[in-house]
Amino acid sequence: MTVHAQARQLRCHHCGATRTLDEKCSICGADVKQLGEGTQRLEAALHGRFPGYRIARIDSDSTQGKGAIDAALALAEQGSAEILVGTQMLSKGHHFPLLTLVGIVNADQGLFGTDFRSAERLAQSIIQVAGRAGREDRQGEVIIQTAFPGNPFWQHLIEGGYEKISADALAEREQTRWPPFTWLALIRSAAHKQGDAHAFLEVARRCLEMQHADPLRVLGPVNAPMARKAGRFRAQLLLQSSDRKTLHAALSSLRPALENEPSARKVRWSIDVDPIELF
Repeated sequence: MTVHAQARQLRCHHCGATRTLDEKCSICGADVKQLGEGTQRLEAALHGRFPGYRIARIDSDSTQGKGAIDAALALAEQGSAEILVGTQMLSKGHHFPLLTLVGIVNADQGLFGTDFRSAERLAQSIIQVAGRAGREDRQGEVIIQTAFPGNPFWQHLIEGGYEKISADALAEREQTRWPPFTWLALIRSAAHKQGDAHAFLEVARRCLEMQHADPLRVLGPVNAPMARKAGRFRAQLLLQSSDRKTLHAALSSLRPALENEPSARKVRWSIDVDPIELF
């Protein structure tokens, strides 16, 4: 649950659930303390550090009203707002001619993600947001906050740019047999009982094993990285093959078998070919 201080609410950004902001732990009675540095807390800290400066926060809360995001961006583009605080929506395609300094807070969230593309996506985001600084005649500067400055990722990004990061990613994926050197399909299931979600995928695994497709590798079933969402337990089965035809042939025979499987009535399931993310 994410704290939304102005509304005094806790909100789940995945399923949309909300509840009143907790003041005390319901079990031990201790005071509840907020963790992390969201945009609202950063804005409050900056007001304390830079009194008298106009600060504009651009995130999903501050731009809900009609025309709010256009008004906020206009302030930023004109330079009326001297400090901008925002989420990734600030980094994509906007032109701030007077912006000279960009700070990226808690960049490590992308450095150790659960998806094998996490480092690649982090590099893309950093390059995007860094491009907001020094776009015209003024020199730009970028400061990145990390708890792991010795990680090779940072040296490679700073010295070699995205070209070096992409070369590293390709070499690693070739060695570990991840795309684009293999093909993937992800079978997801979700159920009110964890056992039902896993049992359905076990049926899928057994069906695939009966086909004896040698180039096909079946991983799982396991809990999804987000194991529960909106009251349902989530699990997944990953199919990996060095031959795309083998993968599609396996899915072509698997799908009708799963549609006629009695346990399918207890779950929500899907087949995602070439999944963009494994979450």
